Amino acid sequence: MTADPNRVLCCGENPFIRISETDGGPETTVASFWRNVMSPVGPGHVLYMKSELTADRWRIWSDNIAMARWLQETIQGVLNPELKDTSIPVEEASFEKDGDPHKFYTEYVIGSDAEISLTWFNLGDPLMIHTQPGTGPGQRPYGVNTVLIPAAGTRLVMDGEQARGQAWAREREGRPFSTSALAFAESWTEAR
Repeated sequence: MTADPNRVLCCGENPFIRISETDGGPETTVASFWRNVMSPVGPGHVLYMKSELTADRWRIWSDNIAMARWLQETIQGVLNPELKDTSIPVEEASFEKDGDPHKFYTEYVIGSDAEISLTWFNLGDPLMIHTQPGTGPGQRPYGVNTVLIPAAGTRLVMDGEQARGQAWAREREGRPFSTSALAFAESWTEAR
């Protein structure tokens, strides 16, 4: 066995939902959920979401604002440059989860003025991905090791209203994948 030579930045989960009304059409909802058990600013949860349910603007909910901002300034800001904007307010929320990642999985976000559930179902065969810093799309400065479980089905509901659109089948390195997936045992690294 060989230890990864890079510095570990954070580890936890980062499931995501990217849905659209037509295959290849504009995304109607993008949601990136984080549950970190370890980060430089402590553990916590954050949901970054842009949808017709949020008037097509980014909203952020978290129980650790420092972690939400750190992710914006680092990993999440690289994954989605629109989220580098730290002037987007972070709303206080609590978080719960339910389900079995072999069947379905739901994250619940309860804020002062919003209740959100994100559900992944019709789950596929897990893929383990391992990239090094300075590789991958756009030569990302961060590496990642993660188990991705593609979700053929998703449902995102905010205050009783379901987001329009659906997940669409994709391929990743010759394996069945989706525009939405669970991401477990996710560890992000940077070069020492």
